[in-house]
Amino acid sequence: MVDERFAAVREVFDRLLASGAETGAGLVVRHDGREVVRLSGGWTDAAHSAPWRDDTLVQVFSLGKPLAALTAVKVLADAGVGLDRPVAEVWPDYAAAGKSATTLRQLLSHQAGQPAFPETTSDLLDDARLRAELAAAAPEWRPGSRIAEHALTYGHLLDGVVRAITGRSLGEVFRHEVAAPLEWDAHFGVLEADLPRVAELVVGDPAYWTFGQAGGLVQRALTTPPGALEVAVANSGRWRQAQFPAIGLHATAAAVASFFAALTDTAGPVARLLGEQLHGEFIAPQASGHDEFLNHDVTWTLGAQRGEDELAMGGIGGSTAWVSLRHGYSCAYLTRHLAGPHRMLALEEVLDSLW
Repeated sequence: MVDERFAAVREVFDRLLASGAETGAGLVVRHDGREVVRLSGGWTDAAHSAPWRDDTLVQVFSLGKPLAALTAVKVLADAGVGLDRPVAEVWPDYAAAGKSATTLRQLLSHQAGQPAFPETTSDLLDDARLRAELAAAAPEWRPGSRIAEHALTYGHLLDGVVRAITGRSLGEVFRHEVAAPLEWDAHFGVLEADLPRVAELVVGDPAYWTFGQAGGLVQRALTTPPGALEVAVANSGRWRQAQFPAIGLHATAAAVASFFAALTDTAGPVARLLGEQLHGEFIAPQASGHDEFLNHDVTWTLGAQRGEDELAMGGIGGSTAWVSLRHGYSCAYLTRHLAGPHRMLALEEVLDSLW
């Protein structure tokens, strides 16, 4: 489905598929409270036996971080806990090794100084151990003094807070208190009944799928614990059903587009979940400067990135979503074809040209 005004978007989407730059993807654009583009194309598997459909789920990597943050901030709102309270106030174990003053705001905005799991970590899906190791570990620098996307650790840190307050996992709270009431088809831990809808990931550009210099921060952050970014792991049922909130969200394009459309709506579902004050905090700039992990300047909100004209987030491999602050549309592009950002850039260029 494409509104006539947005026919050029279909042309770009079809061209990506025809050229082989894309092998399976979903695209949804929302404007003025309604969908104006909903496209599905390509396949969900290597055998080309299952076409991509509107209800196809795919792992979106870091694109899921803002939804994990939304869940954690909702829990804080419900508990009456302010963002500037120490993490250790709600999660006492976190006070270890010089982290007693680290605030919830710093945790949510990638300023906690824990961009990588400790090197001793071995079991990728032992989430209790991973949380315990983060709680016990010293920060790599003074919390609040530097910015670095917490690429794999972010979800376990937020999960530790959510569990300490509610006794339930972040994934459970998200499923029952966020996704279900808002009818978002998105999951931190896919239910067994939904596994047949999940697209297989494939590395589309091996040169892109590399993880920094040996021993550097990027490599440590992305390869500890081992396996988190291995496609064979990601395509396993065990991983898909597990909760690894920093990178493990599986969602449809429609769900992600709905979330981004709601971000700036002061009367929308995100605002209703958080209340007026926390909604404002959720989308406001929290930390700006050089990001040690991304190696460029960035402005972080509580979970997403904010530019002059947009709120956005992307996942390694190409799944990306944003809401245009200038033009008022939201877009979610979800892909199984792990490669660089050229597809998103082509779509953003054509969308912005329509205003």
